[in-house]
Amino acid sequence: MALQFTAKVAAPAEAVFDLIADAPAWPQFFRPEVHAEYLSRGDGSDLLRRWFLTPEQDAVRVRTYRRVLDRGALRIAFENDEERTTGAWTFTPLSPDETGVELRYEPGSAGGSVPAELASEAAAWIDGITRAAEPPGGDLGDLVLSFEDTLFIGGAAADAYAVLYEADKWPERIEHVARLDMSEDVPGIQFFDMDTRTPDGAEHTTRSVRVCLPERLIVYKQINLPKLLAAHTGHWRFTPTREGLIAGARHTVTVKPSALGILGPDATVEDARRYLRRVLGANSTKNLQLAKRWAEDGAAQRASG
Repeated sequence: MALQFTAKVAAPAEAVFDLIADAPAWPQFFRPEVHAEYLSRGDGSDLLRRWFLTPEQDAVRVRTYRRVLDRGALRIAFENDEERTTGAWTFTPLSPDETGVELRYEPGSAGGSVPAELASEAAAWIDGITRAAEPPGGDLGDLVLSFEDTLFIGGAAADAYAVLYEADKWPERIEHVARLDMSEDVPGIQFFDMDTRTPDGAEHTTRSVRVCLPERLIVYKQINLPKLLAAHTGHWRFTPTREGLIAGARHTVTVKPSALGILGPDATVEDARRYLRRVLGANSTKNLQLAKRWAEDGAAQRASG
């Protein structure tokens, strides 16, 4: 039996289409999404894999989807390979600045998502579209800050990856991490609660989920956030070179305008952007420096042995 969900969004239809078309951006705007990456892309079609939280937010599922994107018809059809669930997004212009959104599922017969789970997923998608297309308190382009710091490491990607993968040991190795309780019931899927200190002495407690793809990428998403943020995602990326590797630390955050008072009575979104760029970049740069020391010490030990 088909399941159908509809909503009206105060944004142009092509802009709403783009929110669903851009799969790698999903984790920033859609609460269940942890990571999405393309396996292949063609003319008007793609094959992608997505990692997403269960409704209880205590486990991560992985699914592969084939999509057909028809910009002219403002329609995106999809098929879930594992569960044989199919469906489609349709975006109908109601006016230049309003769009009718329809999400339709045809559940499969392979023991996959039940209607209640699909309804929960659909509600999260619709909520995410609305929040991204109609951001409270400011333009989305102002509220979202994304940046990446990189560092050359003259060592092996396996060593640099290992020390950032072993997050449970960070309190012993990284000065700004005061506490970290981690679980990894499924290899490569980590949940942890962490207490950190920013360079100005502020303390934060967060809960994160991470997808770890050995020696290539560690993706994270905060699911319990500091008060200033509406969303925080990012990654550690390891890119080999002939001389060693480039390690990159990316942050993408969405400022919560209602929480600007944390920074002072007259704080603005610009103040928040400058503050976040400074403190987040400072902490993750320390992690990169740890990875550099770890990998280069390992390379030196192997050379001397």
